[in-house]
Amino acid sequence: MPTIYDNFIMEGLRGTLGNKLVFRVSKGRTIVSLKPKYSEGRTFSEAQLAQQEAFGEAILYGQAKKDEEIYKSLATGSEKSAFNIAVADWFSAPEVHGMDLSGWNGGAGEPIRVQALDDVQVKHVIVKISDGNGELLEEGRATETAEKHWFEYTTVGNYAGALTVTATAVDLPGNMTELSREKTIS
Repeated sequence: MPTIYDNFIMEGLRGTLGNKLVFRVSKGRTIVSLKPKYSEGRTFSEAQLAQQEAFGEAILYGQAKKDEEIYKSLATGSEKSAFNIAVADWFSAPEVHGMDLSGWNGGAGEPIRVQALDDVQVKHVIVKISDGNGELLEEGRATETAEKHWFEYTTVGNYAGALTVTATAVDLPGNMTELSREKTIS
């Protein structure tokens, strides 16, 4: 794509020209493109309508959060605006990469470690312990450790038998991802 520098005629130009070209400004750069063509009477599939609705929600989130410091700092020095980063964050769920149960033997005060990351920030991680019947025994918020992308939850109760530990990572827009591991404690 050609780049033109110091063109005072194009500077700040936005809108359409001759119903053919579209001018828009992004991060101080003027971008020129052909006007999109749409066929009349077009219909959208359910999946397309759902994506349009999701994109509308992402735009609202981006507009509301574009002045948040975390999005502004990530935009600094990049081609993206804080708004763009917030919209992308809305579409991107966090990831739970692993769970370390080696330090937990069913006793109170023992750690359960969870590795979670997000393209912007993991807001928090919730850890749940359930028995073999799926009944919730304990639930709490893990704290972030000094080790990058690791969270730690300290258990409260003493448990034995077939247990399931579920870690749920939540990002700033509220997207959630969970990972479950089973452990039998005698």
